[in-house]
Amino acid sequence: MTVQKSKASAESARSGASHLPGAPAPRGGDPIAVVGLACRLPGAPTPADFWRLLRVGDNAVRPLPDSRRRAPGGDLPGEAPAGYLDRVDTFDATFFGIAPREARAMDPQQRLMLELAWEALEHAGIVPGTLRDSRTAVFASTMWDDYAELATAGGADHLGAYSFAGTRRTMLANRVSYLLGLKGPSLTVDSGQSSSLVAVHLACESLRRGEATAALVGGVNLILGEGSIATSASLGALSRSGRCHTFDGRADGYVRGEGGAVLLLKPLYLALADGDRVHGVILGSAVNNDGGGDSLGTPRGSAQEEVVRLAHERAATNPERVGYVELHGTGTPVGDPIEAAALGAALGTGRPADEPLRVGSVKTNIGHLESAAGIVGLLKVVLSITGGELPPSLNFAEPNPDIPLKRLNLRVQAELGPWPGNGAEPPLAGVSSFGLGGTNCHVVVGGFTPVDGVAAPADVPASGVVWPLSGASPEA
Repeated sequence: MTVQKSKASAESARSGASHLPGAPAPRGGDPIAVVGLACRLPGAPTPADFWRLLRVGDNAVRPLPDSRRRAPGGDLPGEAPAGYLDRVDTFDATFFGIAPREARAMDPQQRLMLELAWEALEHAGIVPGTLRDSRTAVFASTMWDDYAELATAGGADHLGAYSFAGTRRTMLANRVSYLLGLKGPSLTVDSGQSSSLVAVHLACESLRRGEATAALVGGVNLILGEGSIATSASLGALSRSGRCHTFDGRADGYVRGEGGAVLLLKPLYLALADGDRVHGVILGSAVNNDGGGDSLGTPRGSAQEEVVRLAHERAATNPERVGYVELHGTGTPVGDPIEAAALGAALGTGRPADEPLRVGSVKTNIGHLESAAGIVGLLKVVLSITGGELPPSLNFAEPNPDIPLKRLNLRVQAELGPWPGNGAEPPLAGVSSFGLGGTNCHVVVGGFTPVDGVAAPADVPASGVVWPLSGASPEA
């Protein structure tokens, strides 16, 4: 997307408006800039590591690592592969001003959300303390209560003064707001597997309405107990082969994944005024529900098609310009054909036959992160836009016979390659995420090209490197 610096941007730059409670409300159709990135994913503890994993086509799905055996969830049954993190029991409580007893009572998902929110601000070059009393919002997401189940299973003797707050989903967002002293909206979203992308939609709407001047938005998902494993297995959607074969004829379900991601969002004109590095822009989004399919858990193609069309209508974008869509793409024999047909109807069949829409799924690399899946898919697209390449979607050899790719004018991006098109226009992409029970979300994402004197922040000169050190105490 090409954007010119407006009068409002210049005035905001002089006042530092995005950090003040009285910041001007953005205009309703303004793009939302992605200015900070953070992630903790299987085989990828940072966005740079994640991009390397994607580019080389690495597969981070594996059995439970030995490092997890004595951590929460260390007694997980069986050796079913998943996208596991190496550690979930490490946390610098002192750094966050939290007593060790309180930290032990906190769901590791809360700890991870705190860490990722802090890292997203650091990535954006923002000192977290400067946001105190600002209208910065926090939209977080999760869908499992494994740690709460582990805590209550031990009986009253294992519960204490910090247990209530430590095991409540609402604290996922509110702990971040409390730590940083933020006064914008703060809520935890649960719409099932679409939770984190729905959180992105809500964050963008809040920014456009002027409720918030910036928003930390993300999702986390950790496999910590037998409850979520047994529940997922009972659904009958887990892969026996231990792989997500998205859109492939071998598709037999998904494998689970752990981790999370947080993005820092601002209205584009405020990001430009503040001199932020813009990694991509969210142009529009939409959320709907199936409204009742063949069953509570069966997707409805017409609703998926509608949410894609509505997102582009709100973004005022030409669907034929979309170069890539990050699929929900779980690799289930029922869900994949429905998604393919809906996407083909919305974006594929109206395109030139020699320019099929590229599609792929990060679930083939790291598993299905469930409530965090949508934000991870969005992060993949943002990294692809800034990197100027489309990474491969793995485990694709022959298309599912129920997915007529040629007729739908879709093509699975099975290799590393350049963005489609001649490069004359910024990249345009979409991200889909669908929740069990029918809550669907689609987000339209574009590249950013500064013009008319609006330059990107300069890189550090090659002659020297600034090496900052910090700690919460002299010992640290």
